[in-house]
Amino acid sequence: MAHPDTATLPTKRRLFVLDDEPIVVKRLKPAFQKVGYDVFVFTDSVAALSAFEDKPADIVITDLKMKGMDGITFLERIKAISPAVGVIVITGFATLQTAKESFHKGAFDFVSKPFKLADILDVVARLEASLGSDGHAD
Repeated sequence: MAHPDTATLPTKRRLFVLDDEPIVVKRLKPAFQKVGYDVFVFTDSVAALSAFEDKPADIVITDLKMKGMDGITFLERIKAISPAVGVIVITGFATLQTAKESFHKGAFDFVSKPFKLADILDVVARLEASLGSDGHAD
């Protein structure tokens, strides 16, 4: 029998962080775990896509420029699987064109590297608010 206090707790949102720079995922994982997310990190876009196909995340933070599948292609693929997923694109190669393309493909926001941890936490909090209260994107 479930304890009455735990029966109403919301399920943690699944958050994927994809960046081919290990330092980025290493920095973001504990920060998002600390604020209550179920965090999965990837340095390879193909592995991230495979994990997303198995069980979609609610929120995805993806780098733009990566070896193999780039962030725009990854964004298109995950949006095809789960249109409600919230996606934040991060990049050290920000241009007006790449920002526009990210938004056109369905990104919630576009953040330039280097970014402050507080800034990316704030963007995810805004995204969280836009997803609603059902606990999941899908």
